[in-house]
Amino acid sequence: MGKILDYTQPSLQGTLRIPGDKSVSHRSIMFGAIAEGTTTVEGFLQSDDCLATIDCFSKLGVEITVDGESVQVKSDGIGAWKEPSEILYTGNSGTTTRLMLGILAGSNVSSVLIGDESIQKRPMKRVTAPLKQMGAHFIGREDAQFTPIAVEGTKLKAIHYQMPVASAQVKSAILLAALHAEGETVVEEMETSRDHTEKMLQHFGAEISVDNKTIRLRGGQKLTGTHVVVPGDISSAAFFLVAGAIVPNSKLTLTNVGLNGTRTGIIDVLQAMGAKMSINDSENNSHEEMGTIEIEASSLKGTEIGGDLIPRLIDEIPVIALLATQAEGKTVIKNAEELKVKETNRIDAVVNELKKLGANITATEDGMIIEGPTPLHGGDLTSYGDHRIGMMGAIASLITSSAVTLDDPACIAVSYPTFFEQLESVRNS
Repeated sequence: MGKILDYTQPSLQGTLRIPGDKSVSHRSIMFGAIAEGTTTVEGFLQSDDCLATIDCFSKLGVEITVDGESVQVKSDGIGAWKEPSEILYTGNSGTTTRLMLGILAGSNVSSVLIGDESIQKRPMKRVTAPLKQMGAHFIGREDAQFTPIAVEGTKLKAIHYQMPVASAQVKSAILLAALHAEGETVVEEMETSRDHTEKMLQHFGAEISVDNKTIRLRGGQKLTGTHVVVPGDISSAAFFLVAGAIVPNSKLTLTNVGLNGTRTGIIDVLQAMGAKMSINDSENNSHEEMGTIEIEASSLKGTEIGGDLIPRLIDEIPVIALLATQAEGKTVIKNAEELKVKETNRIDAVVNELKKLGANITATEDGMIIEGPTPLHGGDLTSYGDHRIGMMGAIASLITSSAVTLDDPACIAVSYPTFFEQLESVRNS
C-alpha cells in the first residue's frame, strides 16, 4: 500500500541513534554459528535481511536466542550442524545468499538456498565460480548462476584468486570457504572493498594476513565464540546525513555511527561538496570504529565521484544522487557499473525516479550526471521493492514543493525498520 509523504517546510532537529550495521549484524550470526562456544551480540539490527540469516542457521540446528537488539548464538562449530529438513530461505538478502554459499560449500551438510523474486534474478556465478575452483558442489539454474541453488558440502582446497570486481560479498564468500579448505587461500582485490569479514575473522580468533589488497587465510582454523558490539550502519546514517545537509535550517546529531574506513565514502563526498559536518567521540570498539556525526543545512557544490571511492559508498549512491540535485554545478558519478546488479538496476531506478521530481539527471553506462541546484516537485515514486530507492524517495519528499507518494514503503524494513519512526522524531522535535 502506498504512503503519501507531505512534509510542508520541515526543519530537522535532534539526535538519532543509528540502528545496527546490516553487514556486521549478518556476520555476527554467521561467525557465531561457525565458531565453537557462545557468542553474544549487542546492537543487532532486527531487519528482514538479518532475521533471514538467523532463520537459516536455526534450520541448521544452531541455537539462537533473540532479545531485541541482543542475540545469543550457541554452537558446537560447523561440524555439528544438522542437515536442514527445510529449504534455507534468504529473503531479499544478497549478503545472506552469497556468504551462505561460501559457508555451506565447506560444511558436511547438503542444503538448498532460495531467495525472493529479486534474489532469484541476481547473479550468483560471481560467487559459485571461484568456489567451484575450490572444489565446491553446486546445482542450480544456468550452471548455478541463479537461485535456487543446491549445495552439497564437501572438502575444499585453497585457491589464489584475483577478484574481477570489487565485491565484499564475493571476497567474504571465498574467505569463509577458505576457513575450511586445505592450504592457504590468497585473494587479491582490484579495489579495497568493505573489510568487515577480515576484521571479524580476527575478532573470533583466526589468523589472517592483509597486506594492501592481498589477503591470506590458512584453512583448518577454528573460531571461538566471543562478544560482538555492532556499530550503527553508516549506509542507513547516509540518508539522514543527506537530509541534514539539504533541508533548510536543519541540524542533526547521529550517534553510534560505524566509521570503518572501507565504508566512509559518503563522508568524503559530503566534505568534498562543502557540507557543514563534524565527527566526534571516535572510538575503537573491539573490532569496528564508531562515533558521532553532526551535520547541518549547507551550501553545496558539485563534485566527481569514481575510482576507488565507489566501493566505499556503492550502497549510498541513490541518496548521493539526491544530494547532488541540491548542489551548485555538475556532479559526475562514474565507475559504478555494480549498481546494475543490486536489488534493481539502481542507475536506471535512481534516474527515473528523480526525473519524476524534476531533477536534471542523466544516466550513463557506468553512473550518472546531475546538474544542480534544482527545485524538486512532488510525484508518484516507485521503489522497485528496493529499500534504498524507497528511502531516497522519502528523503526527497522533505524538499519537494508538494506531496510525494511512495508505492512500497514496506520494502524499507529490509535494512531500516525504524526509518519512518526516526524521521518523524526529528521532524517534529
